[in-house]
Amino acid sequence: MSHFSTIKTQVTDSQILVKSLQDLGFTVQSQAQVRGHNGLRLQADVVAVLPGHYDLGWTKNADGTYDLVADLWGVAKQHNQQQLLDAINQKYAVNKTIAEIKRLGYNLTKQTLQTDGTVKLIVER
Repeated sequence: MSHFSTIKTQVTDSQILVKSLQDLGFTVQSQAQVRGHNGLRLQADVVAVLPGHYDLGWTKNADGTYDLVADLWGVAKQHNQQQLLDAINQKYAVNKTIAEIKRLGYNLTKQTLQTDGTVKLIVER
């Protein structure tokens, strides 16, 4: 029986996803297998290799979005799953925003993490 779960995400840019995962210190693999329970593996487009025996993966859908695929039971045994997913989602959102700021011709002058966990970006033309 497979323990793998699939979760829809708002991720649409694999390059920004890879950068975000690397920014958080993960080893990232492309077109690799996600490790799960009892040696089970699942193919994914992007894989964040986690310490231990379980990984997080993202697979691309026909509409351009990516689904998160993982043995969430196993991930939760070794990591604070919610904290991990929140950190990845926040880093992706920040990096996606910075990319859009630059695309529109603005310059990022400052990025700070606030005490409440939010990120403040200061931009100029």
